[in-house]
Amino acid sequence: MPSAVATHSHRPTTKVLPKSFKSKKATKGALRDQAKGKVPNEKGQRKTPHQQVMSKFDRRNQAKQRQLTKHKEHQKETSIFSGRDSAPRIVAVVPLCADVNVSTAIQSLNNSLDIESEVVETSFRVSVDRFKQKLQYVPVKRDLTASMDAARVADYVIFVLSSEVEVDALGELIIRSIENQGMSTLFTAVQNLDKIQPAKARPDVVKSLASFMTHFHPGQEKIYSLDSRQECSNLMRSLCTTTPKGINWRDQRSWMLVDQVQWPSTENESTVLTGVVRGKGLKADRLVQVGDWGTFQIEKITAAPLPTKSRKGDAIVAEEPQAENILEVPDKDQDDLADLAPEEVMMDDAEMEGNVEEPTKQKGVLLDDHHYFSEEEREEYTAPKKLPKGTSSYQAAWFLDDVSDSESELDDQEMEDAQDERLPAAPEDGMEGIAHKEPTEAAMSEYPQSEMFVEPNEDDDAEQLEAYRARKRDEAEDDKEFPDEIELHPNVLARERLAKYRGLKSLRTSPWNTEEDKPFQPQEWSRLLQISDYQSSRNRSVREALVGGVAPGTRVHIYLKDVPKDLEKSYTPSRPITLFSLLRHENKKTSLNFDITHKEDYEKSVKAKEELIVQCGPRRFVINPLFSLPGNTENDVHKYCRYLHPGQSAIATFTGPITWGSVPTLFFKRTNAEDGNGLPLQLVATGTARAPSTSRVIAKRVILTGHPYHIHKKVVTIRYMFFNREDVEWFKALPLWTKRGRAGYIKETLGTHGYFKANFDGRINPQDAVGVSLYKRVWPRNAVPFTGPLLEEEAPIPQDDAMEEDIQ
Repeated sequence: MPSAVATHSHRPTTKVLPKSFKSKKATKGALRDQAKGKVPNEKGQRKTPHQQVMSKFDRRNQAKQRQLTKHKEHQKETSIFSGRDSAPRIVAVVPLCADVNVSTAIQSLNNSLDIESEVVETSFRVSVDRFKQKLQYVPVKRDLTASMDAARVADYVIFVLSSEVEVDALGELIIRSIENQGMSTLFTAVQNLDKIQPAKARPDVVKSLASFMTHFHPGQEKIYSLDSRQECSNLMRSLCTTTPKGINWRDQRSWMLVDQVQWPSTENESTVLTGVVRGKGLKADRLVQVGDWGTFQIEKITAAPLPTKSRKGDAIVAEEPQAENILEVPDKDQDDLADLAPEEVMMDDAEMEGNVEEPTKQKGVLLDDHHYFSEEEREEYTAPKKLPKGTSSYQAAWFLDDVSDSESELDDQEMEDAQDERLPAAPEDGMEGIAHKEPTEAAMSEYPQSEMFVEPNEDDDAEQLEAYRARKRDEAEDDKEFPDEIELHPNVLARERLAKYRGLKSLRTSPWNTEEDKPFQPQEWSRLLQISDYQSSRNRSVREALVGGVAPGTRVHIYLKDVPKDLEKSYTPSRPITLFSLLRHENKKTSLNFDITHKEDYEKSVKAKEELIVQCGPRRFVINPLFSLPGNTENDVHKYCRYLHPGQSAIATFTGPITWGSVPTLFFKRTNAEDGNGLPLQLVATGTARAPSTSRVIAKRVILTGHPYHIHKKVVTIRYMFFNREDVEWFKALPLWTKRGRAGYIKETLGTHGYFKANFDGRINPQDAVGVSLYKRVWPRNAVPFTGPLLEEEAPIPQDDAMEEDIQ
């Protein structure tokens, strides 16, 4: 049977598709469709000539060199822990729950490696023979101060959780405080996990605890069980082999965990602190900060090696060092304890009499740097000319009105201002917040024929004022339109109550006359540390700590001068004592500035000048800070903020000893136990130290508002801003503004009740409010060193007087 004949069919088309792997003859459109928006590949393009000539062998060699360099750096970091007389690894064990037993947790870790050691309440050492390392445990109780002090000098922090009891408000406060002050490597362990029944519920408990810890520290996914010998052994391995992460601000200084305190028996003896030097080299010329005790000078530093054990025959004998080995003594370059510059030499009476100038009686408020309307003769108004930058008043006479020079310099200045990112200006800030002028319209003159002003009855005027302010108070509660607004009593003279205030045409660019502030500045202001170049001064002080001093890892005795005897009574061995060497000038006072951010956990606003407890680096202070707006301005003038509201950031300013570098800062506030989380102390804000400055002006603003009483085109009669004719004449030079951005000036007074007529650059709305801004420089308050525990019960501090000086 013949085979089936294969059927044949023609192709549907004779068109041959192009080969996709050949692109020589592809059109531009085809290439564009093929790319579909992809970025062209830069494969094969070398960035530098050095890369162009590197072969594969050279690249491998370069990678090997990087690996060796990294290995040497790692060995250098861990060399302090290696050797016979090496420094111990400091481990702080912090309980977060009420039923956690720290001694049992440390005993579980030691038993996992068969280490026999007695667990005490103070810091103690153990030797880990398996890993040839030494550990120094710092057990602390559920105390905020002790936990923060221990974590500040620890290489490793172990948070111990409970499997049965949740972390309470105190535990969360400890976590957040240690996290924000800066800490090294963190581990988390759980206790009493074996008590959870049934056993299959234990993984869920561990998973829940891990979820809780990752909320604060995302990297804490591993929770070690202290009831498991294997997991305790793994945790000990990590403690002995992991390189500690370290803390940046701490590693720039020399620091030490005090092992022993020897108090003097006579007046001639010194207080001796014993410990192992860590961080940078310890210098006897620098001052040291010892916990909350204060700042002291070093008398001398001597070696304090541990007793060595030697074998004599069949017995092991401990040998004590005989002679005192002095490692370093201070020289003439030693820092003193003076925190202020010496007082200036007063001049003789004869010289003072020759320089005394009689104060001139002013007739108007200070606007920028000039008292207007104070001269006897009326000034003639001169239209401003557009002149090149740097033109003097003498040269300005040689420029005619109809001749214009190149405006390149003026344009450059405008471009620089445009590039500077700032917060949007409000009308009350000055010229930047004023709206553009309305186009000229064909209408009646701006100065219509004067109308007869009928002075209202005093009783009717008082009733209308009360009704107006009551309505406005409701609006302010709803919208908070004018946070700096004040209301003057009709019987109070504004020129007397606001005598310290001045006007500014622009809050950001107008010059601030500092001569007017000298009668009101604090007595110590001229004696504060003046820093012209903060960056260079900081780098010089940090570099100076890199060279010299007692080498890190050395166990030493530090002899301190003039330690008060009262500290011996309050000394508790179970609380860790830390010692930090201060950099040069870090004991001198200046005007400190800190970036401060309101914590989302604290729901209330923080009032300025309210008492707070601040921790910056190794020191704690009681402060009454001023809050001001952040950012850079041309005149270095920044608006004072009366409150730090939730979610806001500001600059906190007070006077105190300087701390070089960007050091994390914590702000605590005493609260009632009923408020918030039930603790007498709350962490209300965190921040970072920034460059201090005594030339930074914090200007408190008050706003006087008035009501448009009669509107005719651009001429408006205003009332309720002032209440007598003399006040209107005194503040006549100040520029007026409205909420909708109109600008104006006072034209003339009307009557004796403070009514006046004003001209504006455009029509104003009858519902608009007319305001005038006044400014006064406020001075930061001095910080007081904090002593004692943070969570000590205290009588509530009255806060009614904190804002007493808002208007004075």
